[in-house]
Amino acid sequence: MRFAASIAKWMAIGMAALLALVYIGDYLSVRYRMAHNVANRPLEVLEFRPIYAIPHKDGKSEFDFGDTETETCVQSLFPQFGYRPCWYANRANQKPIVLDGR
Repeated sequence: MRFAASIAKWMAIGMAALLALVYIGDYLSVRYRMAHNVANRPLEVLEFRPIYAIPHKDGKSEFDFGDTETETCVQSLFPQFGYRPCWYANRANQKPIVLDGR
């Protein structure tokens, strides 16, 4: 029992260290691309049209499109410098916003 607990503890420490190394590598990659004039800039401006889902009393929904909005995102795995990652921003901006009239 002690041996299994010891292995589990070392595996948890190893996973935490691996996650920290990946985050630090991601941060350094973004920092390097911001400081140097490289071809793939880390910051990107996305344009999207929000989709509003308006529920009706009969259970159906009406979908309306809002005005074009812009969002600055970062090309990385994790959020960096206060910006969301572009892969997450693209995914989140495609979901409809439910307007509840309560």
